Amino acid sequence: MELSNIVIDIASAAAIVAILMPFLIGYLIAHKEGQSIREEGPKWHEKKSGTPTMGGLLIILATAATSLWVGAWQGQLTHSLLITTFVIVIYGCIGFIDDFIKVFKKRNLGLKALQKLILQIIVAAIFLYVYNNDQLPMNFSIPGLFSIDSAAIFILFTIFWLVGFSNATNLTDGLDGLLGGLGTISYATYGYISLYQNRVDLAIICFAVVGALLAFLVFNHKPARIFMGDVGSLALGAGLAAISILLGRYWSLLLIGLVYVIETASVMLQVFSFKVFHRRIFKMTPIHHHFEMLGWNEWKVDIVFWIVGIICSGIYLILFM
Repeated sequence: MELSNIVIDIASAAAIVAILMPFLIGYLIAHKEGQSIREEGPKWHEKKSGTPTMGGLLIILATAATSLWVGAWQGQLTHSLLITTFVIVIYGCIGFIDDFIKVFKKRNLGLKALQKLILQIIVAAIFLYVYNNDQLPMNFSIPGLFSIDSAAIFILFTIFWLVGFSNATNLTDGLDGLLGGLGTISYATYGYISLYQNRVDLAIICFAVVGALLAFLVFNHKPARIFMGDVGSLALGAGLAAISILLGRYWSLLLIGLVYVIETASVMLQVFSFKVFHRRIFKMTPIHHHFEMLGWNEWKVDIVFWIVGIICSGIYLILFM
């Protein structure tokens, strides 16, 4: 894939978001449909209440439209491109339902956890069906330790990977611009890896997401004019998980996506510590709120977390490419 084609891929998705986002923001403001801020969140976030959300709709639209037309142009409408686009879109739909309940029903909680989990597992199962039909390897391995040729273990792991990382990115999306920047870094990294492995089909998707996120950040950086919402955050995590599996580098996501892992781990540790020892480890979780409670402003948290994301991606590319 030539550099000029990558630029077109990125520019196409960015243009769709840049052109349509003002209309979406205007519509949501006109109908007084905004985000409800969680009561247990930082008190200074209350001023964000009413900010339009569901900006992830256009991220998904731009990603899907660009991936399909660029894929057709490049002769890369493969099963991998189509199923990854499907995963991103349908996980986005799950997030949309969640956001819709929150915004239009005026609740700060949307789908019940079990409802969301069942839907996520169903989409993961469809991904696995296509993956298996393409006769792709279903062995589970930890590099340097062991490899198990077991479809059952691989299936369970894949479901865990898609569900886990979609929820991890969802937890990370708590500050203006945070997930938008981290997602740009992660997808750009996987775009490079895809090109390195001559997987142009997956590179097309990655760079489409990069373009969509770069344009979205124009509207989402502090002070955000619109939030991504679950429709965007769930889709981004699921897409990363699917791409890492299709590249045969699923463990790479633990390093490239280390910030998402830490965000999720902070919540799990906090809950465990509080239930078992009745003590909190962090001032507030996910961990980006902990740093806010220490006095960091949102820009500082964003920049530090983005730098960590860049460093982790760089380390992976240096050591494992």
